[in-house]
Parts: sequence; structure tokens; C-alpha cells
Amino acid sequence: MAQLFLMFILALSPIICLIIALIALKQQAWIASFEALAVAVVVSMLVWHMKPIEVATATLEGCLFALWPIVVVIIAAVFTYNLTVCTHAMDKIKQMLTSVSSDRRVLTLLIVWCFGNFMEGMAGFGTAVAIPASMMMALGIDPIVAILACLIANGTPTMFGSIGIPTTTLASITGIVETDLAFTQALQVFPFVIACPFLMVMLVGGGPKALKGVVPITLVAGLSFAIPELIAARFIGAALPDVVGAVCSLGCTFLMALRMKGTPVPEEERLKVAAGRGPLTVHDALVAWSPFILIFVVLLLTSSLVPFISQPLSAIKTQVQVYAGENPATLTFTWINTPGVLILLCGIAGGFIQGCPVSQMLSVLGATVKQMSKTILTMLGVLSVAKIMGYSGMIASIAAFFVGSLGGLYPLVAPALGALGTFVTGSGTSSEVLFGNVQLQAAQSIGVNETWLVASNSLGVSAGKMLSPQNVAIGCAACDLSGKDGEIIGKIAPYAFGFLVIMMAMTYAGAMMGL
Repeated sequence: MAQLFLMFILALSPIICLIIALIALKQQAWIASFEALAVAVVVSMLVWHMKPIEVATATLEGCLFALWPIVVVIIAAVFTYNLTVCTHAMDKIKQMLTSVSSDRRVLTLLIVWCFGNFMEGMAGFGTAVAIPASMMMALGIDPIVAILACLIANGTPTMFGSIGIPTTTLASITGIVETDLAFTQALQVFPFVIACPFLMVMLVGGGPKALKGVVPITLVAGLSFAIPELIAARFIGAALPDVVGAVCSLGCTFLMALRMKGTPVPEEERLKVAAGRGPLTVHDALVAWSPFILIFVVLLLTSSLVPFISQPLSAIKTQVQVYAGENPATLTFTWINTPGVLILLCGIAGGFIQGCPVSQMLSVLGATVKQMSKTILTMLGVLSVAKIMGYSGMIASIAAFFVGSLGGLYPLVAPALGALGTFVTGSGTSSEVLFGNVQLQAAQSIGVNETWLVASNSLGVSAGKMLSPQNVAIGCAACDLSGKDGEIIGKIAPYAFGFLVIMMAMTYAGAMMGL
């Protein structure tokens, strides 16, 4: 047991290094990620006996995976936002949003919860943090508060993000029926979906007092997402719960906001946004929103929901194996039907619609890449650490310690593995790949419901997604807050760990009751 514990601590050493560098030493994320990478390289070679060529190719694979599709999609998302600022379309969007409500709490529900969850359901890869956080900052919300709100909102929809890829992947590697798995996941995450809008309102409004007068709309925002998500998961599967939930929540929350228009907004909750020059026409509105409308339409038409479009586009790809050791993963570079490319094309098309010259678009793109440069380095470092930890056996040692030492108490920590996988990789899908079969084998060995325990991995992903350095770095880059990663992680940690403790207790109770 002592040997198992020692290997467990050594396997965690890159993550421990990352946390200390970010929170205790308050280093910039890109520096902390490369320090963690250095620790991972040394430990993997000395303890897990990786060969130099294996370390080098694992690092290269991590860098390539970071660049495509993750870096591409966050550059595309931030570029689209920056372009709407450059063309002054964002001023018109702000005018329209504040005409619905000047209450920062209501706008947080509409932009971060409803629109952000829709972006997660359609695209994922950080778009649900980058775009809503930027829009909130443009409305005058403190950028740190905006990022924190997006991180809270972005946790719960991750399991069904990108048209359900994390859950479909988990179902395929464990052999569990997709609809059964999706329904169990939606059931487990249900109370957290209800809680998130309330936490966001209290965060933006500065405490529980902020709930005064907005409890009904906050409850509607949560229920109108959670119930349709549960129904879609049960009868459709993993592809649509986020999209259906977000659309229903947007409609219901918008109607509630209109009903509240005559209600006085407390001065401390009123956004002080300059009034527009006059009422906007439908044409003005469509032009201003054109990039985001195009993103909605294009992502929907190129998703798996429209196979006669998505399949030919998805076939335009390159597959390579980079890692030089045993059991290498196959990297797939989908050149057209990937969110980053599609969002970038929509942003450019929206720029043309708004009358932006090509030279100005190129200038905005260059400025966006410069703005994102440190975030790109963070992505390279973090994903390289994840690949080395996976290939070397560090991740397996972490899982082995929990399974081997806890026995019948294992369900208590099952969500923690899912959270750990997402914290390290920034990806719900990667966490499912890393720990999906671990959860299945643990369930079989201790005699609990397999679907319940495997689904708990996805539940833990929700907490890990909030804390993920990758997700935090995307928010910081979108709001131009370079170097604030450690501060934001420190502030989001109580929410993430609070969620995780409840998730662990709930998973254990459910396993003991035979759910």
C-alpha cells in the first residue's frame, strides 16, 4: 500500500506543481504550465522509465492537439467578438440587450447561462467562456466576475457539449447504451443545473441579497434548461440535451425578462450603458448580430444532425499517429468541419456584412493572435502535460490508488477522477477516455450499478471544468486579463470543490441504494 501511495503522489506531482505555481506563487499560466511540463518530463523518465523519444513525441502530440482544434476555436471566437467591437456592431448589440433589461442579473442569465450553454452544446472548446465573457465585459460587468460567471455556467453542460461528443465517446468505450447513460447523467446533474443560475446571480450581484426580486426568473432559467435536457437525454440521446435545454431556457427566460420590464431595477444592479442614437431597425439588428446568427445556422447545419452535409465535410481530414511508444492515439485533423474553422468563416462573413474592409479584418485577426499568445503557450504546456501523464502511466497510477485502497468506498471518489481528468486536460471527452473504463471495472468489482458509476465520471467533469487552467486561460485572454489566472482559479475553487463534495456524496448514496 505504501508503494501504491508513493506512486500516487509522484503521479500527481505535475498537477501539484501547477496549482502551487498558479495559486501560491501567482505565476502567469503559461509559465506555470511549462514548469509543470518540466516536472512531468523528469518524473515520467525517472519513475515511469519513458524513453526520451517517447517523451518528445508525447509532448509533440500534446502541442498538435492543443493547436488543432482547441487554439483554432478560441482564436476564432475571440476574433469574432473583437470584429464586432471594431465595426461598432457590439454597441448596437449592447443597446438591444439593455432594451430587454438593464438589470445585470437578468442579462447574466440570458447571455452567460442561455447563450453560453447553447455555444457549449454546439461548439464547445472554450467558446462558451470566450464569447459570453467578452460580451459581459462590454456591458460594463467586471471582467473577473464575468469570467467566474461563465466558469460556473460552463461546468454543467460539458457532458453534452459539442453535440454530445463526451457522452457518445464514453458510451462507445464502455459499451453502455447511449440513451441510458445520457439519461443517468442528466438525472445526476439536474440539481446542479438548478443551482447554477442562483450562484451566478449571487456572484454578479454581490451576495444572497442579489436574489431579491429575481428568484422567479432565476428558477425558470434553471428549470427550463434542466427538464428539457432530461427529456432529450432520455428519448434522443447525447447529441441534443444542451441545445434543446439552452433554446428552451432562452425562450422562457426572455419572456420572463419582458414581463419584468415594468419592475424597477435596484440602482446597484442597473447597468450604466450609454443610450443608443435611436431605435434600431430590424436591418440594423440583423447586421449587428450577423456573425452570431451565422454561427448558429452553420454549426447546426454542419453538425451530425444533418448528416448529408456533415459527413462529406468531416471526410476532409488527415489522421496521424505521433507518439512513438506503445498504443499511440490517432490524431484527426478535420480541416473544414471543425468549430474553429466554421466560426472563423462566420466571423469573416459577418465582417463583410457589417462593411468591414479586408485590411481591417486582417488587422483585427493579427491583434487577436497577439492577445491570445500567452494563452496559446498555456494550451501547449497543459496538453503536453496531459499526454505525458497519460502515456507514461501516471494517470493509471492515480486510478489504481483509488480503486485499490478504497474498495466499497470507491463510489465516494468516482466523480473526483472525472474532475481530475478534466482539470488536467481541459476536456470532458479526454476525461471520459482516461477514466471511463476505470469506472466500469470498479463498478463490476464492487457490485454497484455500472451506468450510475460511469455516469458519475461525467458528473465530476462539471467541477473539473470550472477549475481547468485551460478554461481559465481562455477567459483571461478573451477579457485581456493576462496573469490573472491564479486569482481566478482561487476564486472559482470554492464553487468547484463545493460541487465536487456534493457530487461525491450523491454518487456514493446512489450506489448504495442501487440506482
